[in-house]
Amino acid sequence: MNIRPARSAKAYKGIWTKDGSPLLVHSERQALLLQESIIRNGLENAYVELAMRYGHPSIKMGLEALRAKGCGKILILPLYPQYAAATTATTFDAVSDILREWRWVPKTRTVSSYHDHRLYIQALNNSIREHWREHGKPDSLLMSFHGIPKRYHVQGDPYPCLCHKTARLVAANLGLTKDQWTIGFQSRFGREEWVEPYTDEILKFLGKEGAKRVDVICPGFSADCLETIEEIAVENCAAFLNSGGEEFYYIPALNEREDHISALTQIVIRNVADWGLD
Repeated sequence: MNIRPARSAKAYKGIWTKDGSPLLVHSERQALLLQESIIRNGLENAYVELAMRYGHPSIKMGLEALRAKGCGKILILPLYPQYAAATTATTFDAVSDILREWRWVPKTRTVSSYHDHRLYIQALNNSIREHWREHGKPDSLLMSFHGIPKRYHVQGDPYPCLCHKTARLVAANLGLTKDQWTIGFQSRFGREEWVEPYTDEILKFLGKEGAKRVDVICPGFSADCLETIEEIAVENCAAFLNSGGEEFYYIPALNEREDHISALTQIVIRNVADWGLD
């Protein structure tokens, strides 16, 4: 019996805002701010359309909106900083499935990953430093990424390696020693073995080993959603506190932070620099 959808529905109800899903709200704001930013940076004739891999507005709707505006060149920018076959690649597949039905196909380009982009790493570190200036430093910083089944990685998916590189760059920029930070993978389900270490088990271990305070950030999520607000800030917080921990902070996703929008802007500019959109 599959009880995960029922649990997810209940969890979504708990994080819903008056404006709707946090993921959609943040994503819409990101799209609007990115549009404004690329215009300020000289791309006056470029348009930004939001599309959700599983949701509304759909990828088909986003592409159709760009076609209606006469766009002959389209950059696909999945907001998954670390490439994974289950997320980034399926987005590209969905785009291809739609475009193959068009009688005229525009020139397309894709951004597969920006896990080590300088401005993306800088935005993460700015967020962490701002949090620490307000609340002080924790005993441990945990960087938690969405997990994937281990067999995916064995079959060649580079996702875990990209997550580790992001975490190493963040830790190095913050000047953290090896015993001051760790990495974990969350959101596993089913009986299959997933990429380790597991976020919830790390938090239980830290609590039992005497860590008084842990801060968690999720660098793989460009916007807060069920997996951050409910799973990390509620469920995993409880796991840490119930294991002996005393303080738990979730550092929000980059969402529509100015430095995050600046990073996305530069990623766009770099990828369309030779397209003559001015």
